[in-house]
Amino acid sequence: MIKLKNYKKTKKAKRKARRKAQAEAERIKMRREALRENGSHLNDVYRISLENITPVTAPLVLISQIQRSGGSLLSQLFDGHPQIHAHPSELMIGYPHKHTWPKLDLSDKPDRWFDILFEDKVIEHFKEGYKKGKRSEYAFPFIFLPPLQKQIFLKYLNSIESIKLRDIFDAYMTSYFGAWLNNQNNCGEKKFVTAFRHRLTMRDENVESFFEIYPEGRIISVIRDPKNWYPSASRHNPKSKKFRDINGALQQWNENAQSILRNKERWGDKVSIIKFEDLVSNTTSVMQYLAGFLEIQFDNILLFPTFNKYPINANTSFDLEESTILKDTLSRYKTLSAEELQIIDAKTTDQYQRVIDVVISF
Repeated sequence: MIKLKNYKKTKKAKRKARRKAQAEAERIKMRREALRENGSHLNDVYRISLENITPVTAPLVLISQIQRSGGSLLSQLFDGHPQIHAHPSELMIGYPHKHTWPKLDLSDKPDRWFDILFEDKVIEHFKEGYKKGKRSEYAFPFIFLPPLQKQIFLKYLNSIESIKLRDIFDAYMTSYFGAWLNNQNNCGEKKFVTAFRHRLTMRDENVESFFEIYPEGRIISVIRDPKNWYPSASRHNPKSKKFRDINGALQQWNENAQSILRNKERWGDKVSIIKFEDLVSNTTSVMQYLAGFLEIQFDNILLFPTFNKYPINANTSFDLEESTILKDTLSRYKTLSAEELQIIDAKTTDQYQRVIDVVISF
């Protein structure tokens, strides 16, 4: 009887040892396959991503005005908020021109819609990393797969029986955030997508098209004192002639201010105007107001510019000093000559005051 019990124990131990050895062999095999560069991992990424598409159907908050006015700063203050999908770069979906809101033809095929909306910048950022301006020394990893984005886009639209224009934009945002693999803020219920694109709201037809797609959308425009704006604009890209001539630059600034007033007058509570100087010097109050404007909870992450939740330097035309909001942007006028200050006063004072009269006061 004892021998029978010992035999059974021995047999059970051998079976256990065989199972353990088999499991170890399977683990070794799996590890070897995982370390082999055969492209199977990419197939797994595609499969998992396409099986677990998270629709992004929240309306868009478009941050827009003339460049060098604080739009990218505001965009990166929204980055990381748990109720927001923050587009990490400029929203470059303009078509047929970069400053034209894309008008899509519902009779076209989905491949055509994707080609129109696709942002080439993701290729550069994936290969070289994301930098806040060319002077930045550090590049943030941006893991993004354009072929996966297209597959998500097409699969999302394939699930819709009768496609409307909004569905195409929702498909694009779904595919963008779905193909951004190292996005650290992809979970949770989102109330808005935020994105910055300069000049996109300076033309009335652009704004009309935007609200046609996003009737519950919002526009935020930042107005910057022209005396502080011009030094930044004229120095930002020395090779460009856009702002080299002070008279031509101030004409563009005035056109921007006029468009901001038109948008506010026509679209009312859907449009918010804030001063760049308030955004820099009174960040807490401004972001508390904007949280209320968007009906999202105030979170301290709104007080610090970040990229994918990582602190990021300012995109400044001047020497970089710190990884935070730069207070000396409020005194750029000190770099101007007396003659330049007189020209700015003469050409912009009245228009600037009209905008200030409708700006939220802090």
